[in-house]
Amino acid sequence: MKAALKTYQSKRNFAITPEPAGGDEAPGAALTFVIQKHWASRLHYDFRLELDGTMKSWAVPKGPSYDTHDKRMAVQVEDHPISYSSFEGTIPEKQYGAGKVIIWDKGTWQPQAATPDARKALAAGELKFTLHGHKMHGKWVLVRMKGKGDKRSEKQPAWLLIKEKDEYARPALEFSVVDEFPDSVKHKPVPKRKQSESPPAAPVAPAAKLPATLSPQLATLADAPPPDAQDWLFEAKFDGYRILTRCDGKQLALLTRNGNDWTHKLTKLHAALQKLGLPPGWYDGEIVVIGADGRPDFGALQRAFEADTTSEIVYYLFDVPYFDGHDLRGQPVEARRALLRQLLQSLPASPLVRFSDTLDAAPRQLLAQACKLGLEGVIGKRRGSPYVSRRSGDWIKLKCGQRQEFVIGGYTAPQGAREGLGSLLLGVHDAEGQLRYAGNVGSGFDDAALRDLRRRLDALAVDTSPFAGKAGGVRAPLWVKPQLVAEVSFAQWTSGGSIRHGVFHGLRLDKKPAAIVRERAQRIEKEKTMQQKDTEPDSVLPASFKVSHAERVIDRDSGARKIDLVRYYALVSKLMLVHLRGRPVSLVRARPAWEANCFSRSMRTRRKCPASNNSMRASIPSIRPCWRLQRRKACYRRRNGMWWNFTRKMRWPAAMTRRTAWSSTSTRARAWPGPPSRKRPCCCAPF
Repeated sequence: MKAALKTYQSKRNFAITPEPAGGDEAPGAALTFVIQKHWASRLHYDFRLELDGTMKSWAVPKGPSYDTHDKRMAVQVEDHPISYSSFEGTIPEKQYGAGKVIIWDKGTWQPQAATPDARKALAAGELKFTLHGHKMHGKWVLVRMKGKGDKRSEKQPAWLLIKEKDEYARPALEFSVVDEFPDSVKHKPVPKRKQSESPPAAPVAPAAKLPATLSPQLATLADAPPPDAQDWLFEAKFDGYRILTRCDGKQLALLTRNGNDWTHKLTKLHAALQKLGLPPGWYDGEIVVIGADGRPDFGALQRAFEADTTSEIVYYLFDVPYFDGHDLRGQPVEARRALLRQLLQSLPASPLVRFSDTLDAAPRQLLAQACKLGLEGVIGKRRGSPYVSRRSGDWIKLKCGQRQEFVIGGYTAPQGAREGLGSLLLGVHDAEGQLRYAGNVGSGFDDAALRDLRRRLDALAVDTSPFAGKAGGVRAPLWVKPQLVAEVSFAQWTSGGSIRHGVFHGLRLDKKPAAIVRERAQRIEKEKTMQQKDTEPDSVLPASFKVSHAERVIDRDSGARKIDLVRYYALVSKLMLVHLRGRPVSLVRARPAWEANCFSRSMRTRRKCPASNNSMRASIPSIRPCWRLQRRKACYRRRNGMWWNFTRKMRWPAAMTRRTAWSSTSTRARAWPGPPSRKRPCCCAPF
């Protein structure tokens, strides 16, 4: 008998339990793992890793989670034999761990490069490993917690099972592996190990030659987060220039959104990308300069180009429309991003090339945090959407404030001690393509910017106004050819179509003046899937059932409506009511405003018993006569074997005796066979 299995075997009577005694198994070619779903005194998941001829074991009460923010408690227990990996059955009562056991998942595992020696890693308290199972995939880590110093902590140390960031990670609100896949995999073969060290394979996509040009997909300005937020991915909105990389295996070019070749302007970034050895394809991203405070600095980016010091520019990649001879534009955005992430992880790390990670939180929280940090906003991308070379509602931008590009049509002379210019005269194109005056901006400049702008504007001077119509309120304007584009933030648009309180941020050298129009925020509607019909979905509710304000949205983040909640309760009522019978229940109401707090419903005492109220009669047709106690101003009514106290919001079973009591979380309720007297106190749970 192996010494490592001594504790395991001492706890079991193998003449009674069907569990294997083990001890003489030969290890296979690959290290195996198993997760067994165990209905013991409490449901939990037994996580076991093969190492040194035994199965190192942990009890995980809540089971694993693919959310990288979830830290699942894992209590280390005694080592089990390798033969236990194939055990599925029922442990008899009065035996150690009595209850049903199924093989919830199985497969192979391997240590990561960060902890190549699994034995030493476990002793040190941190093991990073990769799983190849039916349900469990990707990178995980076990971290030992600091013990309390007692005997229990020494015998059964507590660990944390955490999912690491990779292409398999998913938010808990979106996916729960224990709920989605509850069944056994005993009769399934052990899945084959994926070769993670090899370059990632492209998703199933048509083969295609690499096109010479590609127009990027553009985002639509949205006035609020989408109602179906769970169907979207969100990233930080970088304050920089959009750059696409074309790599054909021999040459690599860096192109702007308008197709201008900026390879000669980004020599250091070009060298870094060539050193990475990217496979042939088109790569989409944005270049930024990170300021001293750790945030993207658009002004610093512009100055880097002006001073020809682009060595500090960082390239954030977020999409790959073409890859290794395949056209991926028709693939879902999450599949393209997973491929890109896996590719960058398999290549040597570069400080100048990074992946734009997905942000895991509700969009309103993300936007609020982005604004707090001084970022421009958040970008949202609809899951399952393709890549299209135009502006699309499948990509949206949520901005912290109003900010967009304007065409410079003129300027005013400086006043006082100011040099260069007074303010810039701005314009946008209308639906007919004519340039319309949109106000002026006179703040946000430094001395260097004023001198540079004046030099550029002097070279574009003309005698006539480029605007269609008058530039109202401008004295002694100096006109220029509309060839420069400025990025300006502002407080609001006036009814006359001009901006107020504008602040200059810099010139946009990557955008064409003819494409500048007024951005109008759009409301993003919930996308209808193939399963959704124009008519309402089937429901167990009767046709005569009426719901007031059925279309009212009760949760902005998910877009859930009042009728959706009603239908849900109708569907689960048969399962739910069995457990609610005879239990204290509290009625909680929510105000229409999402920000308002909920409150408990109370029945006010009226001249007549609440049982006579028309709404109460409609909802409860079989109402019996009730007793009313004038002194305590309470109204009691008996229905379905329960006594109801409307004023005190209490209820209790009429069949219970005076000495019978039951407990809720923090209260004890006492019941009587008849309506309580005025002298007898009521101590029931809230209703």
